Amino acid sequence: MATREQTSEDAGHARYTYRLRVSSTARAALEAEWARCRWLWNECVARSKKAHAEGEKCGPARLDKILTQARASTGWLCKGSSVPQQQLIRDFGKSRAKALMDIKAGLPMRQRAGMPKYKKKHQAGPTLNYTRRGFRLKEGRLYLAGSIVLSVVWSRGLPKLPSSVRVYRDSLGHWYASFVVATTTEALPATGRDIGIDWGVKETATTTSDDHDLPHAQHGKNAAQRLARYQRMMARRRPKRGQAGSKGYREAKRQTAKLHKKIARLRQDSGRKRAKKVVRDHDRLAVEDFRPKFLAKSAMARKASDAAIGATKRALVEMARKHGRELHLVHPAHTTMDCAQCGARTKHALPLSERTYACTACGAVSPRDKNSARVMLVRAGLNPAGADRVRAVRPPARSRREPGISCL
Repeated sequence: MATREQTSEDAGHARYTYRLRVSSTARAALEAEWARCRWLWNECVARSKKAHAEGEKCGPARLDKILTQARASTGWLCKGSSVPQQQLIRDFGKSRAKALMDIKAGLPMRQRAGMPKYKKKHQAGPTLNYTRRGFRLKEGRLYLAGSIVLSVVWSRGLPKLPSSVRVYRDSLGHWYASFVVATTTEALPATGRDIGIDWGVKETATTTSDDHDLPHAQHGKNAAQRLARYQRMMARRRPKRGQAGSKGYREAKRQTAKLHKKIARLRQDSGRKRAKKVVRDHDRLAVEDFRPKFLAKSAMARKASDAAIGATKRALVEMARKHGRELHLVHPAHTTMDCAQCGARTKHALPLSERTYACTACGAVSPRDKNSARVMLVRAGLNPAGADRVRAVRPPARSRREPGISCL
């Protein structure tokens, strides 16, 4: 299995993830390496708390000194490679700096990043980061610093030489290698068509083209019965506090995690396939910049979560960037109240039960979501008529720009 995911650090890089075949020797070496990194992380947390209590600074220079002193005085730590340990120090510094920045900015508790916490042995999953000098690819195998050799399941080749790799284990005990590769634009033939996309709950996405509407896949609903069965098994076998779980409890827990992972992969796969189709058939995309987080506390929380709007939107943005399409992120305010024909706005917000939009100014009547999708095109400065291929009109000068992403 190989997946491609745009990294948040740099829009010009993407992650290619592959499954690993790990021998018992390599597994023991990886777990030992993670034990050293976990100890180092907890040591940084302790030093950071002490520095905060004493009013001292605990910046990158001090953290690097911690690593140097620990490797010089601890033989067990020195047996491991310094590359993942240095990367862990950098990750800790970034996490702490982000938390302090949010506190200084005065963000409320629920919005800011928390200070780094201790990593517990049986709760934190192994994650090791290696830079270019800490790994190499040879004869289809991944060689890590510290004489660790891993077999990679190459479902497809890497487009370029990777700059770094992350080796981690998921909740099912499977090991993966995630390579960071510089992306290149894979241009697609021009089509001369535009599309507007409006996100929803009843349907994941409604567009100006009937052929590209995305219905609700209901992957979570289809697996709800099996998921409830495994959760009841876990509840019956749940151990008492301080006792180890039985074999039946561990198996039910593994089956639950396996089903959750399958649902996530189905959502990701359907979102990418739909995004590929939309990007292939249109040159310019006007997408609602919708953030579905507020739905988590509403009556539509379960269905909105099952729709995976956020994952589908990320796949669409990534696919548009990959193929050099022009994508506009449109602010969602009042998109259900505006008329796509004349631009008039209703005096009151439409209730969700009202699925037809009727403009009192020009008399236009259309499905509510279809009207919102056409509003996306209007706000992006694109041509709503050209979206339905009624007539080919050149877009206004302000929307003719290099392929990329703009926020409106």
